[in-house]
Amino acid sequence: MESGLKGLEAVLAIARKGSFRAAALDLGVSTTALSHTIGRLEASLGVRLFHRTTRSVALTEAGRDFVARIAPALTEIRAAMETVRSQRATPSGMLRINASVQAGRAVAPLVLAFLRRYPEMRVDLVTEGRLVDIVAEGFDLGIRPADLVPRDMIALPLGRPARHAVVASPAWLARHPEPHSPADLDPGQCLRVRLPNGALLRWPFEKDGVPLPFEARGRLTVDEPAIARAAVLDGAGIGYFIEADVAEDIAAGRMIRLLEEWTPERPGFSLYYSGRRNPSAGFTAFLAMVREGRGHDAGGAT
Repeated sequence: MESGLKGLEAVLAIARKGSFRAAALDLGVSTTALSHTIGRLEASLGVRLFHRTTRSVALTEAGRDFVARIAPALTEIRAAMETVRSQRATPSGMLRINASVQAGRAVAPLVLAFLRRYPEMRVDLVTEGRLVDIVAEGFDLGIRPADLVPRDMIALPLGRPARHAVVASPAWLARHPEPHSPADLDPGQCLRVRLPNGALLRWPFEKDGVPLPFEARGRLTVDEPAIARAAVLDGAGIGYFIEADVAEDIAAGRMIRLLEEWTPERPGFSLYYSGRRNPSAGFTAFLAMVREGRGHDAGGAT
């Protein structure tokens, strides 16, 4: 049965990722092993599930019907298995977490503490910029900034509130006047940030409780903080960051902080999950550690 379930999980992973290579990485197996698994399944069914070329993979008509039928069934099977596992006294099994890069760094100490406490547990922590459907993609938990958590999810604050930092390089400031309020900013000199949900960030300035969103219109748009940091250090313009991502640069004088009084604390990261599930013992234990650690800055979100 376990072998059969792995074959079905493989079909869903390929359909979701659109390639054997990406699906193999997601499942933690080699591309060759995944190809053999699908080949055996197709042979047993007597029908091809995928059109395969050297450049692309696409579901056949039979494959689309097959995926539509097995996806909800596998969800029910996973739920049934989790229900049984939840009756174990000692948590065991796999916990899959999807997070932004910054959120992954923040939750890593908690994950390590969790693994030390529960030696029969395993954690698959996937960090990526895009905002995924954690239920459809087989994750137990997601971690994102509080304002990006989907509305239909149960959310739990993780760590401290976050601050942002507006920064520019000394070289840039040597060529341009220093802004003293958002009204002084030249939108064309401000890097644009694409959020995990695809929207462009409107820089959320605020002072004395009055919000003043600002629309950057710079020539460079990025969705990765490391690239934005490199651009600012190169003198490409002004950047808007989570404070922790540029704190060392500010302290070392590589970046100059601007408009600090316009960037008050905001809600930090939230851990979120679907309420439509039967929680496993490991899932319940991890949530308990999150709640236990919130008073001790377990997540370290800054």
